[in-house]
Amino acid sequence: MSNMMNITRRYLLPFIVVAIATTISSCSSNPTSRQDTISDAPTPTTTSNSASSPSPSQSPSMAQLRAKSDAVETPLPQASPRETTPATKSSSPKKSPTASAPATTSQVDAGKTTNVTLYTSDAQCQQLIAQKVPVSADEPVNGAVSKILEQRDSGDFNLSSYRVNVKNGVATVDLRVAPNSKRQLASLSSCEQFALFGSLRKTLTSNAQWKIKDVRFTEKGQEIVL
Repeated sequence: MSNMMNITRRYLLPFIVVAIATTISSCSSNPTSRQDTISDAPTPTTTSNSASSPSPSQSPSMAQLRAKSDAVETPLPQASPRETTPATKSSSPKKSPTASAPATTSQVDAGKTTNVTLYTSDAQCQQLIAQKVPVSADEPVNGAVSKILEQRDSGDFNLSSYRVNVKNGVATVDLRVAPNSKRQLASLSSCEQFALFGSLRKTLTSNAQWKIKDVRFTEKGQEIVL
């Protein structure tokens, strides 16, 4: 019996081994197919991810391109006003010299004047009142005398001309009565003489910048005795 068992074992063991090997090979072949199916399954998922991933990556790139295009376009309208503004500036200085030219001349004329203290008589011929008046800066003495004589002209007493000469601190005022004047210097009242000669004397001697200490009055070179 033992011999029989040994013989059967010898014959059966190879078959058992072959059966086990076939089952193992079949099992090994099935996982590979399963692995192939599994490997095939994730590939579409990866492709879907790859397909979905470029779409968000493309959208920011387009936005960036649009932002860049906007950034490039915005300076263009800014450049156009810059080009127009110099044109207006170039035109404005052309107009300004023409308009400012008379202004400059008026400013020059205003700069040639100077203020002096002018003394004129009050209505009662009792006192002399000081006031600041503008006269020519080139000839301030003549300007002051002219303003006083203009106030003394009346309907019956008129002066045609005058001359002022300053030498060694003495001013000589030469007066000339108009030929058609009804009155002469000798016919002036004391009040009129005070208003005329007193105003001239006080004005010429009170402005220290002229350095006049005394005033003489003449008519056509002849001294006037007051």
